[in-house]
Amino acid sequence: MSAAGSNLAAAHAEVKAEITRTDTKTGLLLAFVGAVLAGAWSVARDLPLNLAAYLAGGLGLTLLVSAAGLLLRSTRPNLRGRHGFPLWATLTAEEISTTVSGGNLAADVAGLSRLAVRKFTALRRAVDLTMVGGALLITAVLFALGGAA
Repeated sequence: MSAAGSNLAAAHAEVKAEITRTDTKTGLLLAFVGAVLAGAWSVARDLPLNLAAYLAGGLGLTLLVSAAGLLLRSTRPNLRGRHGFPLWATLTAEEISTTVSGGNLAADVAGLSRLAVRKFTALRRAVDLTMVGGALLITAVLFALGGAA
């Protein structure tokens, strides 16, 4: 394999590894958001809530649900995609041989890189929404406990 081919294969492996890392982080954050939503629901049932607590808590829950939606969208399979299993299912035996031999590796790296950036951007936005939503839930608890008398 030439140096360029070796570098291209390394770039391909790096992009695929980054997608895997992003998907792992997404799954963990989705579980965390679900746990926070369940915990917030349990706590809210037991606290006497005032208007300020309702507003802050409602906005916090809305942001957390939005974050969960972003995370789910990020992990949603793209069956029309040009990479991975859907690609193999659309190719002839000859086209698969060409793809496997590295004929389209540069195009695959470019496509996977765009996919990785979209996933990473959605994850970053979900993290931001989770942090703001969590802060609003903490504010709601403080309001409920007498901080906004």
